[in-house]
Amino acid sequence: MFNAVGQAFIARRTDMPGAGGGPDDGVWQCPQGGIDDHEDPETAILREMHEETGMSSLQMLGVCEDWLSYDLPPELIGKALGGRYRGQSQKWFALRFTGPESEIRLDLDEHIEFDAWKWVEFSSLPLLNVGFKKPVYERLVLEFARFATPA
Repeated sequence: MFNAVGQAFIARRTDMPGAGGGPDDGVWQCPQGGIDDHEDPETAILREMHEETGMSSLQMLGVCEDWLSYDLPPELIGKALGGRYRGQSQKWFALRFTGPESEIRLDLDEHIEFDAWKWVEFSSLPLLNVGFKKPVYERLVLEFARFATPA
């Protein structure tokens, strides 16, 4: 998710508060979500973005052709992701948010996933994420760098 000046949208997870100990700490990530039965990935990303962030003023810029995967570290297997998974495979889309920031709301879904949001330099995404997801974010920076420019 990019804004008009090419920055990336990230949000802080509610289920991992205070990770790191500082007032701005916690686990920050790009919004993501599951694909419902009989739903295509492009429809799913637009639905998930609205549910998690309130954003509906979105322009599709591109898609990562590959599914990007990560494995959980051994200490999180059986605990993270509801305890049912060993990792995830994800389809990533580049979107541009074209609406006013007042459209961004983190409280629309009954299961609120995020408690704060901010725009950051796109190239910094791998540094902001948990270690086992870092390769996914490094790949995203390579794949979507062309969109991290002013609209």
